[in-house]
Amino acid sequence: MSGTGAGGETYLPRLQARLRDLGLPEEQVRVTVADLAAYLGECGTDPGDEFGPVEDFARQLAPGGGEPVPPGAGVETWRWTADTAVDEELLGRFGDEGWEVERVDALGRFVCRRSRERAQRWQYRRELVSRGREGLDERLARDGWEACGNWAVYAWFKRPRAADDGPAAELGGVPAVPVRRVYFSRRFHALCAAVAAAVLVAGATVSLRDGDPLSGLGLVAGLAVGALLPLAAATALSRRR
Repeated sequence: MSGTGAGGETYLPRLQARLRDLGLPEEQVRVTVADLAAYLGECGTDPGDEFGPVEDFARQLAPGGGEPVPPGAGVETWRWTADTAVDEELLGRFGDEGWEVERVDALGRFVCRRSRERAQRWQYRRELVSRGREGLDERLARDGWEACGNWAVYAWFKRPRAADDGPAAELGGVPAVPVRRVYFSRRFHALCAAVAAAVLVAGATVSLRDGDPLSGLGLVAGLAVGALLPLAAATALSRRR
């Protein structure tokens, strides 16, 4: 396993060892480091520049703000993603199961944690911040909302349900950690299918008109690259925020 850039060959192994020291389960350490290695392989950046010092980054990833988790502490973590057609509904469902969103990672996943012993319900809201968020955090903070993640043009905020429900917001027991990690709506799949069909039709039309299959392939490739550019820009903007 290796990273990219200067110091990349040692960064991820050092991070892996530090996460173990901070009490993360072995399987979670393995999955987290594998995700980071794949991400670094795609973006080609130096891990030190991308994530910062190993110690600081490990404490961001570890439960409880990076404090060592003693045996039996019962903190579990989970990452999942969804499109914006269903994310608010799912956040409400998982919040009622005691999942607290700590952040949205560079891959657009909600990074959550939950205590097995004293889990409490959470509520969430999403705000559009395409034109900036000046004063938004302060305004929502007056009602107990705390920022918990950004992605592209959206920002998410969380608040413990205890603010409204009091002691009733604490769960008596917690459901199992969901096996599923990706939640895309039918609308999202239909949109992807429609776009793919339109691209294929356009490619076939160009090929028939020019009498050259390579013309259609070139159009399809160009459209695919053009579609990826806004996604890359949104990802870079989210990471910068």
